[in-house]
Amino acid sequence: MTLEGYFRVIRKGWVFIVVFALLGIGAGAALAIAATPQYRTTTTMYVSVAVSDTPTAGDLTSGNNYAQAKVKSYVSIITSASVLDTVIAELNLDTTSKRLASQLSAESPTGTVIIELTATDSDPQTAANLANATAQSFSEAVVNDLEKPAGGGDSLVKVQVVDPALVPTSPSSPNVPLNIVLGLLVGLVFGLGAAFLRTALDTRVHGAHDVSSVTDAPLLGGISFDPESNKHPLLVHSDPRNPRAEAFRALRTNLRFVSAGSDNHCFVVTSSIAGEGKSTTAANLSLALAETGVRVVIIDGDLRKPKLADYMGLEGAVGLTDVLIGSVPLVDVLQRWGNRELYVLPAGRVPPNPSELLGSDAMQNLLSALNDQVDYVIIDAPPLLPVTDGAIISSMTAGAIVVAGSGKVKRTELARALNSLTSIDSKVVGVVLTMLPNKGPDSYHNEKYGYYGAGPVDEEAETAPARRRRGRK
Repeated sequence: MTLEGYFRVIRKGWVFIVVFALLGIGAGAALAIAATPQYRTTTTMYVSVAVSDTPTAGDLTSGNNYAQAKVKSYVSIITSASVLDTVIAELNLDTTSKRLASQLSAESPTGTVIIELTATDSDPQTAANLANATAQSFSEAVVNDLEKPAGGGDSLVKVQVVDPALVPTSPSSPNVPLNIVLGLLVGLVFGLGAAFLRTALDTRVHGAHDVSSVTDAPLLGGISFDPESNKHPLLVHSDPRNPRAEAFRALRTNLRFVSAGSDNHCFVVTSSIAGEGKSTTAANLSLALAETGVRVVIIDGDLRKPKLADYMGLEGAVGLTDVLIGSVPLVDVLQRWGNRELYVLPAGRVPPNPSELLGSDAMQNLLSALNDQVDYVIIDAPPLLPVTDGAIISSMTAGAIVVAGSGKVKRTELARALNSLTSIDSKVVGVVLTMLPNKGPDSYHNEKYGYYGAGPVDEEAETAPARRRRGRK
């Protein structure tokens, strides 16, 4: 995964990260508040070895080396039962030597004859008493027992307390700031883990990066999500200054770029599964094309669940099926929409054999005739995965525009849909992302520009056939 990919995962999963971070901070603070304060104090002892009254440099060096060697063993002896039983009796403690040893720790800095003994207890005075009493008991055990000469006499090893333990004034734990920071770090780790796990398990298409991981086909445009789109599907007409309407115009521009130089201007608009917004996209794309002065025919090629007539507010009882079976001439069912060169061919009656009709010679002849007479033919076709109708129609056209609903279609479904087109040598013109979020890393940002389609025809926006037609007039 690239660095950009990591940032994308973090942006998409920021809720998980924030929630777990707050939980970690809360847990760290709660543990700090609930924990019993512990106090620590340290006593320092010096170990030495007696030498002759007039020691030489060699005697001193030998004695110091011997003391250092002994110190390593003494560190372990401090918490032994022979030392701590005396402490328990002296301080009258209700505990055992094993439990008391867990409150004590001893260490010796490397290369020294110093022993640092640390005691910990919930009571500061008890902690100081434990450290000092243990140091005294250890000193007596070394001098009187462990290092006492077998033949009698004084021990050559001496243990002297050089820095007795003082009563601590503040607890050593819990460290509330440290607990909160540790809780925050742990929470961030879990939050990041949850964000990456969510990304790994989520196989749906969310943005351009998901499309690029499935296909090399160009991304023709992105349409943001509008929960009210079913109420006003023809956004280019009803709200021309809406950013979503501008997105359809951007799609129009990109389509003209990818189709430049081709004599075939018939395009199928389809999707992988139902509910991705293909019919809305087809209708608004046709409106956006018609704004530039070109002649456009939009055909409802979904003979199973036709929607185009309802979206366009037209009568759809007679249409494509009637033309294909030869019962009605095309000119009688082709309905002009609005005051532009936009013509609508509804689906007509739902036939029992949609695939056969759409794959017939009559359909091929119809598309060829329309392609010669108008500048663009847009066909709203059924989804590719449930039925084969869309793939059949695409083989007769310049290619398919595949609509992918963000958060709706899975990457595997989109891949299967695209493969169904390429397997029959149909061209995938490009992919249009719909239902994109308005915020976040996958959002589609589009500034609200003025509506240019309401004014005079843009000469540079017109296709060559449109300019020729205007010149003949």
